[in-house]
Amino acid sequence: MSNPYRIMTVCTGNICRSPMAEFMLANAAAESGLDVEVDSAGTTAWEIGNPIDPRAKAVLARHGVAAAKHAAREFQPAWFAERDLILALDTDHHDALIALAPDAAAAAKVRMLRSFDPAVAHAATEQQGIYDPWYGNAKDFEVSWDLIAAAIPGILAHARG
Repeated sequence: MSNPYRIMTVCTGNICRSPMAEFMLANAAAESGLDVEVDSAGTTAWEIGNPIDPRAKAVLARHGVAAAKHAAREFQPAWFAERDLILALDTDHHDALIALAPDAAAAAKVRMLRSFDPAVAHAATEQQGIYDPWYGNAKDFEVSWDLIAAAIPGILAHARG
């Protein structure tokens, strides 16, 4: 385990779910005094350079989490060596990350974010995804908030070791 413990959250374009999870986790870690660094990326190049979706930023703000400057980026395989935990937001991200892993040790760093939510930790990977709110409205972003928030205590406990 490194110091600080390094976590990356990963979704499709890195403008909705993964930056929400990044800022939520970083905020929770800071509040708990944990030495954790959190960043995020996407499995595609579709949104490179774009800011966080305004609907995602609005949900964060409503819950008192500031969204710092963000520019979407695509996941790079070299980052496996630089992160302790890589959290996939949905099953397609999990599959893409496992496919990119250069070896078993790197693949072992990949987990579904919701695998840390006690309500679904026992469920199959296919049951632990967070659907893409981009196609929806403000309510869909609130659902993403709720699903991410439910996993945060487990993620922080894991980071503590």
